[in-house]
Amino acid sequence: MPTFTALTTLSGKAAAEALGEAMENLVPEPTGVGILDLEDDSGLWEVGGYFTEAPDEAGLALLAAMHGSKPFAVSELPDTDWVAHVRRELAPVEAGRFFVYGSHDADKLPADKIPLLIEAAMAFGTGHHGTTLGCLKALDHLIGEGFEAGKVADIGCGTAVLAMAAARVWDGTILASDIDQVAVDVAEANLAANGMAGRVGCVEAAGFDHDDLQATAPYDLIFANILKGPLVALAPEMAENLRPGGYAILSGILNEQAENVAEVYARNGINQVRRDEIGDWTTLLLQK
Repeated sequence: MPTFTALTTLSGKAAAEALGEAMENLVPEPTGVGILDLEDDSGLWEVGGYFTEAPDEAGLALLAAMHGSKPFAVSELPDTDWVAHVRRELAPVEAGRFFVYGSHDADKLPADKIPLLIEAAMAFGTGHHGTTLGCLKALDHLIGEGFEAGKVADIGCGTAVLAMAAARVWDGTILASDIDQVAVDVAEANLAANGMAGRVGCVEAAGFDHDDLQATAPYDLIFANILKGPLVALAPEMAENLRPGGYAILSGILNEQAENVAEVYARNGINQVRRDEIGDWTTLLLQK
């Protein structure tokens, strides 16, 4: 079955949402519409639709003119077995002592690595993206330095791969949270798939806004692999919930955004210890 995409950009979240809603009324109708903050300080949002038949390009041009967006770029995607493709592309990832893999690579587990099973179909955080990989490498660095954490929080956990990695090496209390209940469900499913059901507490929360997260604070280590905007907003809460001497591992930060994020956290008493770049993305290791 062919798949078509129609993508454009425009300024502002409200305008992007209005355009996305208007796209739902196109004929033929899209199978899905999404909006995305480009997070590059341009203020631009991407609006995209997916179609199983060629979209009405005249209708798209009219919507672009009405909503002040750039002209839509329409493309036909090749007819691809995406499951097989993803499995081929997502080879196992090694991040220091950690080995992140899908079930199709279960026969490749090295005896000297800590295995973390994450399926590609799950929420964000398979270990292949520079942000997740950077966080795992920062954690591996801390462990190598002899650091031990009794209380860990994974804020914006996605697949909970970071929380699971911490739980593989430490016996303390570990909590994982996400603002999306689907991600929380995915986190619990991943824990079960790794034989770790109940080992990590999974909660739906924005930041630290949950009774369980508050009751466990202060933390020895906090992960926050999200995006620049939420990370900056989270800095005061991070300072409140991190113990003196504790560490924060932050990612979801474009390389050019890293200095600004580090400065904001320094103003809140959490200072940079290490910075790693993987592709376009930076991971910060900070200490209070």
